[in-house]
Amino acid sequence: MSPSPSGAVVGVDVGGTFTDLVELDPATGRVRLAKVPSTLDNQAFGVLNALKAADCDLSKLALIVHGTTTTTNAVLERKLARTGLITTAGFRDVLELGRRTRPQAYGMKGDFRPLIPRDLRLEVAERMDASGAVLTPLDEAAVLDAGRQLVAAGCEAVVVHFLHAYANPAHELRAAEVLRTIWPNDHITMGHALLSESREFERGVTAAVNASVQPLIDRYIRRLVSELASTGYGGEVLVMNGNGGMVSAARVAAEAAKTVMSGPASGVMAAAYTGRQAGIANLITYDMGGTSTDVALIRGAEPTVSNEIEIEYAMPIHVPMVDVRTVGAGGGSIARVNPAGLLEVGPESAGATPGPICYGRGGTEPTISDANMALGRLDPSRLASVEGTSLDQVRAVFEDRLGAPLGLDATHAAAAVIRMANLKMAGAIRMVSLSLGADPRDFALFAFGGAGPLHASALAKELGIPRVLVPCRPGITNAIGCLVADLRHDFVKTLNTPLARLDPATLHAIFAAQAAEGEALIGRENVQAASVRHVYSVDMQFIGQTHLLRVPLDRPDVDVQTLQRLFEETYHRRFRVELPEIRAALVNANTSVIGTRPRMDLSTLIDPAGRKAAVEEIGRRHVFFDDWHDTPVYWRDHLPADARLNGPAVIQQMDTTILIEPGDRVSTDAQGNLIVEVA
Repeated sequence: MSPSPSGAVVGVDVGGTFTDLVELDPATGRVRLAKVPSTLDNQAFGVLNALKAADCDLSKLALIVHGTTTTTNAVLERKLARTGLITTAGFRDVLELGRRTRPQAYGMKGDFRPLIPRDLRLEVAERMDASGAVLTPLDEAAVLDAGRQLVAAGCEAVVVHFLHAYANPAHELRAAEVLRTIWPNDHITMGHALLSESREFERGVTAAVNASVQPLIDRYIRRLVSELASTGYGGEVLVMNGNGGMVSAARVAAEAAKTVMSGPASGVMAAAYTGRQAGIANLITYDMGGTSTDVALIRGAEPTVSNEIEIEYAMPIHVPMVDVRTVGAGGGSIARVNPAGLLEVGPESAGATPGPICYGRGGTEPTISDANMALGRLDPSRLASVEGTSLDQVRAVFEDRLGAPLGLDATHAAAAVIRMANLKMAGAIRMVSLSLGADPRDFALFAFGGAGPLHASALAKELGIPRVLVPCRPGITNAIGCLVADLRHDFVKTLNTPLARLDPATLHAIFAAQAAEGEALIGRENVQAASVRHVYSVDMQFIGQTHLLRVPLDRPDVDVQTLQRLFEETYHRRFRVELPEIRAALVNANTSVIGTRPRMDLSTLIDPAGRKAAVEEIGRRHVFFDDWHDTPVYWRDHLPADARLNGPAVIQQMDTTILIEPGDRVSTDAQGNLIVEVA
């Protein structure tokens, strides 16, 4: 495939409930939008349905950028390809031993199931020491025999994970060569190739995740590209990675683990882009969808990226990913009274099918969306992609299921559900901010997702956040993130050297090699980058510690004294402690090579021709806050460019509903965003 030289660009994101699409033609400013139910059994159908709903002419598209939940869902649900592991003799149980932590901090029970079962973890004779010197030569015959055993056991993918391969990958490289002579496909993952850093457990788990999702993402992307080609599309398909960058569909399977958290990352990139244009550089992103809520921190218009994400117990994926924290509270989260008589909300979700009661698809359990409708916050006649149901039916379920055991009427039972959900989401925001040494009061809340703007004002009050930024199209922000994200490749190399013994020339050579490799990869993409920039950093620690701190570098040619000073400043900023008597060590050298794409004008996401000269109500309805209020309702696409509103108010649009609490003040900016000043 080769991309058209110019034309419209499509961003499409598959979520747990809806598949969102935005088509933007940079030349004309034309925008097309779609929001259709996700087809989780085959996400490609949802993508095609969205393209059809938006009436996209595939033959004239220049580019499609896709955020997918295929790998994330596969890992969390353990619906993985059968995978084998070949490792150093004596180390087959590294993936199971881990760090000897427990799934629950308290109690006598816990459950853990490694990604690769023990009978598929095979050992061969070989050994490197920590400096990369060969202690035991590689037994190639044993590698060949182990590969044949795994093929006979039905494995689709294999991991080659040898001790200290980050220091010297020769044995992993040779073992992969041997395996290619008998392995039935290309799904061979070498641990060092994906993650060239120390810590065998983390590197092994990352490689195991990569291998076990490789066949799945490969089949899915091949199927999607084939379906698109059959309908007339001849351009490139790029896939979002969890680091907020993109990679060609032709190469995405090689580093499949990097697509984990692809969808949430695209939303954070859209938030950073929007905040930069709006002049609000510090944001806490709050993405509430139908299944879960994702929150992340943006400082100086740059999202926080971490290479120490653990997506569930004993599942560290040590490739750079946008640091997104998730809680099980979405519009479809089910509310119940537990056996102790206490109200619980989530993490179980009604999903897209049957969905909340208000969807009218057979759902019977009360959810957060149902609570919002019972309180007048949602218009039953305007719910997207649903059949709908009566308000009386929803209120009857709240009265019976929740109100009766709690001694509340339907209204206050629904209000209690909203209050519990808000507390849960506020906890996630505190976790992503306070745990990183940030005060929520110093940030604005960026509210998006289909349900985020309904709860944003209340959450901001709970956390003391002074402003809420609601973008033009909150319900399809993840798809917009696909449009504005850049090409990106991240590299890490372990040195694990005390600063006193560090040779700066070695560090500079590593940075140069990483930068050259990243530039070469971007140069091979079928999508031209407007410019290329490099981001350098090192991971450091005080000698004797295990925790690493990421230290950003302004330039790659730093000396030892500068490294010591920057580390001490970073440590003090994070912990407010000075430890000048303890020596520091440099553990990893990191380089991100970013190919920036042409800027997009997002102000056209709301058609300027549809704006009215003055603020006009489209109706009024009773909405419950602390009490019932007669509340004006507005259509966002009709608001003038200089609109000013006071709460309470309900602002509706195609992709979401925005709730303005009593006392809040709302204004629009030049980019079409809503700025809410919280009372």
